[in-house]
Amino acid sequence: MSAGCVRWVLSHTVRAVCGGSPRYWIPSSRYLTYSERSNIIAGSWRWFPFSTAADDTEQTPAPNKKKQDPRAHATISSVGRKIPQRLIQVISETGENLGTMHRSDVIRIMDEQDLKLVLLSEHKDPPVYRLMSGKQIHEEQLKLREKQKAKAAPVLVKELTFSSGIASHDLTTKLKQVENWLEKKHHVRITLRSGRGEHAVNLDTTLEQIVQQMEVMVGFVSRPKVVREGRAAMCILRPPSAKELSQKEKNPTSQSLDSISKSTQSNTSR
Repeated sequence: MSAGCVRWVLSHTVRAVCGGSPRYWIPSSRYLTYSERSNIIAGSWRWFPFSTAADDTEQTPAPNKKKQDPRAHATISSVGRKIPQRLIQVISETGENLGTMHRSDVIRIMDEQDLKLVLLSEHKDPPVYRLMSGKQIHEEQLKLREKQKAKAAPVLVKELTFSSGIASHDLTTKLKQVENWLEKKHHVRITLRSGRGEHAVNLDTTLEQIVQQMEVMVGFVSRPKVVREGRAAMCILRPPSAKELSQKEKNPTSQSLDSISKSTQSNTSR
């Protein structure tokens, strides 16, 4: 009897404390498991409070950086007398491979021949250098600048069409216009058509002779050639490159020969 009373008192006491009926009681083992899970979740929330930075970092792929060629040099310049490597591969001024040399021997050649040393490839074993004169370095720098300008700005192509029977003063006006376009670094497409009722003969040769009458030096993207089933000739002119200008300065006789050919052609046309 006393044991039953004690059990009844305990049950009512627990019910009063928990505020519920016995059917809502949770066994101690299940309560411990639930509390452990709650602690784990709460712990994870404490590490990442209201933030998705960690997930974004993992899911966002790193941008692919363009690999640059380590052998590519943006500029061409002399390294001076301070050569960091003891042994280097040397290319002569004329492009001949001199093989592997000690830096002291290279410096001696530089002093004797008044040459400068330019690094070509530092990632080879041994690194490759070239002996060059100051003038050669200057010409290579001009070439590099010209290539960079060509890549930076798109080329504008102008077009000009006239017939083979064009009058002399009209032709002079047309050629002046071509020269102005070339000075602005444009390309010029010239098309020479056969005159009305004329038989098209050697239009490409005639077009080349017309180009030679220009007072400025020009370069060719495409040389005069026959098009439209022989009824026309076409060529594309461009401004001369730095190399072509330097070659013209080296050979002033070529300019005199051009002037002689122009005068001969003008006399023939008369």
